[in-house]
Amino acid sequence: MAIKLPEVPAGTCFHCLQALPADGGYSVRLADQDVAVCCYGCQAVAQTINEQKLLHFYVYRDTTNPLQIPLLPEELQQLQAYDDERLQAQFTRTTDQGRQREMTLSVEGMTCSACAWLIEHHVQRLAGVASVKVNATTERVYISWYAGQIKLSRILQAIAGLGYRALPFESATQEQDFKKRRRYYVRRLGLAGLATMQVMMIAVGLYFGVVSDLDDSLRQFMWWISLVVATPVLLYSAQPFYISAMRSIQAQRPNMDVPVSIALLGAYGASAYATFLGHGEVYFESVSMFTFLLLIGRYLELLARQKAISAATNLIKLVPALAQRETARDDIETVPVSDLSPGQIIRVAPGATLPADGILLDHSATLNEAILTGESRPVQKPAGTTVLAGSINQQQPLRIEVTAAQQETVLASIVALKDLALSRKPRLAQAAEKLASTFVIRLLIVAAITFLVWSFIDPQQAFWVTLAVLVATCPCALALAAPTAVTGAIHNLNTRGVVLRNADVLNIIQDIKTVFVDKTGTLTTGEFSLQHEHIISGRFSEDTIRALVQALEHHSEHPLAQPLRQLTATPANVSAVVNHTGQGLSGVWAQDNESLNVRIGSLSFIRQWHPEFTPATAASQIFVATEQDLLAEYHVGDQIRSDARASIEQLQQAGIEVVMLTGDRAELAQPVAEQLGISKVYADSLPDTKLSVVSAAQQQHPVMMIGDGINDGPVLAQADISITFGHAADLARVTADVMLMRNNFGAVLEFRQVALRSRGILRQNIIWALVYNIGILPVAMAGFVTPYIAAIGMSLSSLIVLANSLRLYR
Repeated sequence: MAIKLPEVPAGTCFHCLQALPADGGYSVRLADQDVAVCCYGCQAVAQTINEQKLLHFYVYRDTTNPLQIPLLPEELQQLQAYDDERLQAQFTRTTDQGRQREMTLSVEGMTCSACAWLIEHHVQRLAGVASVKVNATTERVYISWYAGQIKLSRILQAIAGLGYRALPFESATQEQDFKKRRRYYVRRLGLAGLATMQVMMIAVGLYFGVVSDLDDSLRQFMWWISLVVATPVLLYSAQPFYISAMRSIQAQRPNMDVPVSIALLGAYGASAYATFLGHGEVYFESVSMFTFLLLIGRYLELLARQKAISAATNLIKLVPALAQRETARDDIETVPVSDLSPGQIIRVAPGATLPADGILLDHSATLNEAILTGESRPVQKPAGTTVLAGSINQQQPLRIEVTAAQQETVLASIVALKDLALSRKPRLAQAAEKLASTFVIRLLIVAAITFLVWSFIDPQQAFWVTLAVLVATCPCALALAAPTAVTGAIHNLNTRGVVLRNADVLNIIQDIKTVFVDKTGTLTTGEFSLQHEHIISGRFSEDTIRALVQALEHHSEHPLAQPLRQLTATPANVSAVVNHTGQGLSGVWAQDNESLNVRIGSLSFIRQWHPEFTPATAASQIFVATEQDLLAEYHVGDQIRSDARASIEQLQQAGIEVVMLTGDRAELAQPVAEQLGISKVYADSLPDTKLSVVSAAQQQHPVMMIGDGINDGPVLAQADISITFGHAADLARVTADVMLMRNNFGAVLEFRQVALRSRGILRQNIIWALVYNIGILPVAMAGFVTPYIAAIGMSLSSLIVLANSLRLYR
């Protein structure tokens, strides 16, 4: 029914009720009629209100005082509040040098993949939106947009216009949302259960002749009672299926709720028709039982989904909301974590959780990083190292210099990666989803053919056989097969400290035949110390050269640079520092009233200036020079990971070739390879060399790359599966498909084991769903399945898939 707009005084703006300009102002079309507005702003707001289906705002607003009427509906005012920069800082992350923002939205009303498809394609068309990934299992939307081109409120309004309510995901309110959804289903489930018991008692009596001696009027009376009892089930309990079906039709991707809705409405309509006429067959018990069984399946699915969501993405709620910040007068003040900024000093009491990432200022600390790594044993942290939000201080009070807070912390990035992984579907899951959608369309065609055939065989049974076909072959199990398995795999990996960024690796893992591994920080611990220093030049003092090395290495993120950043207290003036990926650093050194070009890095990098140079020690891997002089060489040592050899042996026993791919010189890489049993080594490999090696191997079969440095970023992006560690360089973490939060090479084996298991369960789910749906189809078409037996079979099929996926949570 069309909304009737209220009348406004002549010569006034329909939106703000102020006087129209002399030229009559602007016009906007609302509810199939043109109304006058005073300015372009009122026109734009009125159009937005119309687009968001909020015309009731005009009908019910109080216009007695034109100066005090609201100019925006409350719904739009609430969404526009999210454009506030300070508020956005609490739930958005900035990328692409601050030009792009990303966040996770929690969506109410999403019920299936068709809902996800509709939201994804509608929002993706908005100018300024970079990417949209929607996951119907977790009811989350991972979105990235350009803040300078579109406002967040516009995105939220676009989703609201589709009939969904999307707000920034907040773990604090998730439990309330879950309880609300659970009550939503429990009320409908309770009504359907009570109605089913009542209707089935009547149906049993009628079917088995207990009341066969009753006259027609009493039998008709019992039909009417069944009609009265079943009607609330159809109108109230089955409501979620109708809403889902309508949305899937709107998205032009019919889902499993379409045949469900047709079956429910058809069975009820035919039974009601028979009741009114007084003859025929009634199946009110099938309507009630079918609804009851479906709701049980949805309720169990909701419980499993909640378990996955809370386990996978609610880590952030463990970070405290308040922090103890030092003031300029060395006092302590309690402030919200949202008020922390880089450079400020905070204190953390023993037993408290770190509220932000930072640099440890105390001599040492003992932290429990189980929330990040899954490893419950405390970890010793020396002064100057990075400590992460979510870690628990085990001993003495700590002083920490904040480097990142809220959405910029490593923990927040892990949560974002988990949401991203849940939003990305493996190709096998996408195929299952597409197959389920196609199956629904074909099912409707088969049902129509069944009705036509049975109309000639037995017209009285045609409708009920068709109804059984619709119910029995509903692809609920097929639609559940992939998302439940993928969500279970992600949950299992998260509990092991393995963060999955790209769920498609679950489908590729079985085909991996070659694993390339970097040496430094991957096969070794990454905990470096200065083993040897050799000063070559006599032109400058040793302390002056150390000051130069220290100043240059402060511009490097390479793990080898860490021990060289604390060589001396003497400062050095270095400018124009450039990072040459895979080679080293160059800069300009102001020394004794002259400017000298300097380099620090690999042997090949220094030989570009000094071709004849030969290191004094074969183990040296860092060299310093000016264009005129060789200054020094350093050997920074590292320990091989204790579990690396055993893990590599297991990979090799599984038929996987392990290859070392490193930028280190052969004389440094070969001894490590021999200790670990690696026969093939590519040393002195620059990023482009690594790319060519991996690309050549990919011509034969999919490959895996494990690395953690900046120079590994390109090759990690190239590999079919890429793995890095939580301590890795930013480029490696952003590029890799899998991130191991535990500083443990054996986690690679755990990832492979869980990935293979999840792939097997995913295939089992799909095969079972297909076998059931294809097998039951001819039986139902032949008329051997009644509607209520079909409902039981379809529900059991879905529960089997769900139970199989829950094995991944163990």
